Amino acid sequence: MELKRLFDLLAFQQEKFHKKDCIASKYNGEWKTWSTTDIINQSDSIALGLIDLGIAKGDMIGLSSDSSPEWVLLDFAVQKMGGVLVPIYPTSAEKDIEFICNHAEIKVVFTHGQELHERFFGLRDKMPSVKHFFTTRDVKGVKKYTELLKQVTPEGLAKLKEIQSVVDPEDMATIIYTSGTTGDPKGVMLSHKNIMTNLMQARDVLPVGPQHKALSFLPMSHSFERMIVYLYLFAGISIYFAESIDKLKENLLEVKPNVFSVVPRLLEKVYAGFVAKGEAAGGMKTKIFKWAVQLGLRWEPDHANGAWYHFQLNIADKLVFKKLREALGGNVISCASGSAALQPRLARLFNAAGIPVREGYGLTETSPVISVGGFGPGEFKVGTVGPCVKWGTVQIAEDGEILYKGPNVMLGYYKRQDLTDEAIDKEGWFHTGDIGVVDESGFIRITDRKKEIFKTSGGKYIAPQVLENKFKECPFIEQIVVIGENQKFPAAIIMPNLDYCQNWMKENEVSFTPGDRAGVFKNEKLIARIAEDINKMNEPFGNWERIKQFRLVPDEWTPLSGIVTPTLKIKRKVINEKYKAFIEDIYKE
Repeated sequence: MELKRLFDLLAFQQEKFHKKDCIASKYNGEWKTWSTTDIINQSDSIALGLIDLGIAKGDMIGLSSDSSPEWVLLDFAVQKMGGVLVPIYPTSAEKDIEFICNHAEIKVVFTHGQELHERFFGLRDKMPSVKHFFTTRDVKGVKKYTELLKQVTPEGLAKLKEIQSVVDPEDMATIIYTSGTTGDPKGVMLSHKNIMTNLMQARDVLPVGPQHKALSFLPMSHSFERMIVYLYLFAGISIYFAESIDKLKENLLEVKPNVFSVVPRLLEKVYAGFVAKGEAAGGMKTKIFKWAVQLGLRWEPDHANGAWYHFQLNIADKLVFKKLREALGGNVISCASGSAALQPRLARLFNAAGIPVREGYGLTETSPVISVGGFGPGEFKVGTVGPCVKWGTVQIAEDGEILYKGPNVMLGYYKRQDLTDEAIDKEGWFHTGDIGVVDESGFIRITDRKKEIFKTSGGKYIAPQVLENKFKECPFIEQIVVIGENQKFPAAIIMPNLDYCQNWMKENEVSFTPGDRAGVFKNEKLIARIAEDINKMNEPFGNWERIKQFRLVPDEWTPLSGIVTPTLKIKRKVINEKYKAFIEDIYKE
């Protein structure tokens, strides 16, 4: 059958794969599965329930939920009755919830559980367009989405078919509000064609098929994971939804997935835990561990290191790396990393350990993938985000900005033609806002965000992301922001890795109170130790680029704190305001 609209994926999978465990999740300690038929029937039923509720083609439906089977059911139900799904991050600030619901004129909101329902329901007087509230979990006194389930009659199916017959591939399927590091969120309008094209662009890269299982744990509110889930459905891969990030280790061991997607922050945490455990082993075990890690950090694709290297790597695998694979379930064939830059050391180590990590690049505005590294010979280079996807074209502007043109470029920003005209020029090129280069083989390398490059008072340009990605290689550092615009030199505000810092202090007999972030990060011995690493990492950079001073801060940078976006991007303006006293102290002389 021909695939044109997103809801066509279900009929396609039914015809080609007819999965018994199309999607699955854990309820009350037991894994429950939905077949392809189950999803088709239940999404039809919910779609009819929405129609009975008075929802019409083109109406906006809000969904704020953890990734789950219910997310998939509601997504397809809204599509089938011609509605437009508007995901809202569960971690969104109340001002953003209010803005999105009003800006999109959302009529129905689905939330995941009591806490989220109370946040949305508490804003009901400020969101006049929202007439109905439902939950995806049992909450006393609140309607659950299952109340929308209607008996699917031949007449009902005929009504849905009639609606779907006039849904054009160019019609808007969803509005995804980008969290933004400044100002109000922007509503990215994506059509069925935008997203369908993108998953077909990415399908050729994915080395897994209907015999394999995926574990999904990133938020489907983000375009990256949502497209990946559509891609799994297209490829016939069974999708198991993790219970939560807190239970991810347990779920990995239970599901033993062949494929999953990650953000670099998660790989950083896995790596930090792996290193901390290896260094804590002591004696010969720690020496062997460090040897294996150093070997892994030299890894290159396509067996470029030669036979002797791979002979050693096989030994390291049996002694060390096998344990890392087992912690991720032991069966990983493919791991896609997106949303932020992946440090080359992480790419090397995980690939050396037999966990094939490939980095991709894109934006919500491009549905989202622009480029991705492959799994075949010559299809992957460490430190790049791969070549451009088929049917797309990349070019580099005179100022170094990456421009993209392809069928997956958004329809525009909802109710903001001015912003749309800024982002997409008259020739159809989408301006990504990222600075990068394309090498002789067509591989793209991202170097910085255009708007984040700044000048020191001496007139020297500083690309903060280049510095930040390097300094995050230090295991003491969890997050770092480079500052120094119009100042004499660059400096840094650092959120350290509490667990790693405490382990180091314990091993070096430095007294501390466990869990006391403020106390731990004020310790002079710890600060001096971190300064050693920063001085070493400064060496490859020019004198004007080097971090001259830094301050450790005790706060955790989370979406709820307002310091990072729901996709964990740093809000630099917030950092500058929140840590104004630290910054003034750095530059007071």
